[in-house]
Amino acid sequence: MAIQRALISVSNKQGAVEFARALNQQKVEILSTGGTARLLRDAGIPVIEVSNFTGFPEMLDGRVKTLHPKIHGGILARRDLSSHRDAMALHGIQPIDLVVVNLYPFKETVANPECTLDEAIENIDIGGPAMVRSAAKNHAHVAVVTDPEDYSLVLKEMKSSHGELSQTTRFHLAVKAFSHTAEYDGMIANYLSCIEEGEANQGYPERLHLTFTREQSLRYGENPHQSAAFYRDIHAPVGLLSDYQQLQGKELSYNNIADSDAAWDCVRTLKDKACVIVKHANPCGVAIGQSAKEAYLRAYATDPTSAFGGIIAFNCKVDEKTAVALQQQFVEVVLAPEYDKKALEVFKQKANIRVLQVPLSGAFNGWDMKRVGGGLLIQTPDHITLNDNELRVVTKKQPTAQQMNDLKFAFHVAKYVKSNAIVFCRDGQTLGVGAGQMSRVDSTRIARRKAEDASLSLAQSVVASDAFFPFRDGIDVIASAGVSAIIQPGGSIKDEEVIAAADEHGIAMVLTGLRHFRH
Repeated sequence: MAIQRALISVSNKQGAVEFARALNQQKVEILSTGGTARLLRDAGIPVIEVSNFTGFPEMLDGRVKTLHPKIHGGILARRDLSSHRDAMALHGIQPIDLVVVNLYPFKETVANPECTLDEAIENIDIGGPAMVRSAAKNHAHVAVVTDPEDYSLVLKEMKSSHGELSQTTRFHLAVKAFSHTAEYDGMIANYLSCIEEGEANQGYPERLHLTFTREQSLRYGENPHQSAAFYRDIHAPVGLLSDYQQLQGKELSYNNIADSDAAWDCVRTLKDKACVIVKHANPCGVAIGQSAKEAYLRAYATDPTSAFGGIIAFNCKVDEKTAVALQQQFVEVVLAPEYDKKALEVFKQKANIRVLQVPLSGAFNGWDMKRVGGGLLIQTPDHITLNDNELRVVTKKQPTAQQMNDLKFAFHVAKYVKSNAIVFCRDGQTLGVGAGQMSRVDSTRIARRKAEDASLSLAQSVVASDAFFPFRDGIDVIASAGVSAIIQPGGSIKDEEVIAAADEHGIAMVLTGLRHFRH
C-alpha cells in the first residue's frame, strides 16, 4: 500500500524540511510534535499536531505526547488481520504508514563536562524509542526512518513505486532502526553505570556496550582459513585510520589494515616531516627529513630487506618525486594526509598499490581493546608524551643537545615497537630495530645486527629501550657498537649496576620514568 500518513519528530533536523515537503507533494499527511512541527509549519508545510490527532494534550513538560493508543495503535496494527482492522475502526485509530524519528541528543549532552546527572536524565528519550521500535517491529506494514541519509532513498522509491516501499527496503530500515535504539540505550547504560554517588566518574562502565558498523567484509583474516571483517567505531574521533579514503589499489586485507594502523599511529604523532615503514605491525624504518622523499629514503635505508612488501606512511603531502622514489620497492599500502596530482599519476602505473588518504589529527581512541578467551581487556591508549622536565640524566656524561633530540625521537619510535623494544637512531633516522623478543639483550643484538646488515654505522648513535634494562649485558652490547647515549625508563633493581656500566663505557644515560610496553 502507498504511504498516506507519516509521523515526523526528529532531534536531528538535517534535511527534515526538504523531506517533509517532498512527502507533502506526494499527498502524504504529516503528523508532528513540538519543535519539528514548528519547523515544518514555518516552512509552509501542512502539519497536524499530534495532540490534535489524538485529542489529548501534551503534558508533563512534553514527557507525554506520543505515548497514546492512537499513535501506537496506528503504528503497531497489522493491516492483514481483520481483528486489528476492526479494533482500529472501533476506537477511531487511523493507520500511520511512515515513522520518521531520531532521538534526543544524549551523546552530545553528556559530552559536555559541565553536564549534571539531572540534565543527562532529562535527555533520555522515551516516546521516540517506543515509536521507533513499534514501527521496526511492524515493518511489514510500516516504514521507519532514523537516519537522514535515508531520506533520498525513501523518496526515490516512493516516486518510482506510486508511493509504496518494498519489503526489502522496509526490512533494511527496520534493522537500522533497531541498531539506532540499541546504540542509544547502550550510551545511556554506559553513562549511568559510571555514576558514583550521583556524579559521573571517568572510570569503566560495569556493563560495557560497544557499537561498531561493518565497513568492509574481507577476503580472509590473518590466514586464508580465517574469515574477517573490518568494523568502524561509530564514536571514534576524526583522524584515525577508520577515516581512510582509498584512492586506488586492490581491496585491503586484514593484515593491510592492521599494519596500516600501526604505521599511521606512529607517523601522525611526529611533528617533523616523517616517514614510517611497517612490516608485521613493527616499524622497520622511521625517519624525518626536509621533504617526504628524504624522509622515505632515510627510513628505507634502515632495513631495505624488511621494507619489501611493507606499509609506508607519511605525515605530510606526498609529491611526484616521493612517488617515483617509492617505485624502487614492492609496496602494499601507502598512507598520507594528502597527495599531489602528479604523485597519483605515478602510483597508477602500479594499479595494485593501495593508496590511502587519511585526515591528520591528534585524536586517539577512547580505549584500546584486546580480546582474551571469554573476555575483553580495556585500557586507555598510550598517548602520553615525554616531559623534558621529568627527564633525568643519571650518568657522569651529559648528552649533547643533538643527542637529546635523537634520544627523544628514538624513545618515541620505541613506543610503537613490540616489546621488548630496542631502537638505534642518529640524526632523526632509525638505524636498527629489535622487536618482540623474550629477552631485552636479544632485541639489542638483533637491532645491532640489522644495522650491520644495512651497512649503517652505529658510531655516535643513540639507543632507546621501551622498558628498563634488567642487567648490564644489554649495555655492554650497546657500548661495543659505539653508541653515545641511552634513554630508558629505569626502575630496575639493577639500575645502579646498569648506570655504572654506562659510566664505565663513557655513555650518557637518561631515565624517563615512563614505560612503553606494547604487546
